[in-house]
Amino acid sequence: MTARVKSIVVCPGSYDPLTNGHLDVIKRAAVLYDEVVVAVVNRSVRKEAALFGIEERMGFIERAIAELEGVRAEPFNNLVVEFARQVGAQAIVKGLRAISDFEYELEMNQLNRRQDPEIESVYLMASPLYSFLSSSGVKELATFGGRIDDLVPEEVARRLQEELRR
Repeated sequence: MTARVKSIVVCPGSYDPLTNGHLDVIKRAAVLYDEVVVAVVNRSVRKEAALFGIEERMGFIERAIAELEGVRAEPFNNLVVEFARQVGAQAIVKGLRAISDFEYELEMNQLNRRQDPEIESVYLMASPLYSFLSSSGVKELATFGGRIDDLVPEEVARRLQEELRR
């Protein structure tokens, strides 16, 4: 009988800021796989500069996942496929909210498969509670004094309001 290979996946993102939707996908992935590496991109090509620095985003995530077994966070600043290879991951796990996410993720999947066809892309449908939730939407709400306490961890809500009041 052959031993089962430990399943490792990465959940990449900017996490600027971490939302409850991100945490939902991470927790659900943790049930499905032996190890989940929350891959926090240090620099993003497609987005503007991060509101929170890498150290603060890592801190938010580490505290939010502290109770989750087999889940850890690591920063990265290379191709996600390359990072997945470095940590021994077999797949990249992402959440999908809407058709617009699907179109973007389909393109990324094809590009990633060209880089390494051995690394799968796995998509978890957003929970209905978070199907509308995005980091940019949370930042916009916070900028104009909207209620965000049920959309992000408490610490993130506090820091967002401090940061955006400046």
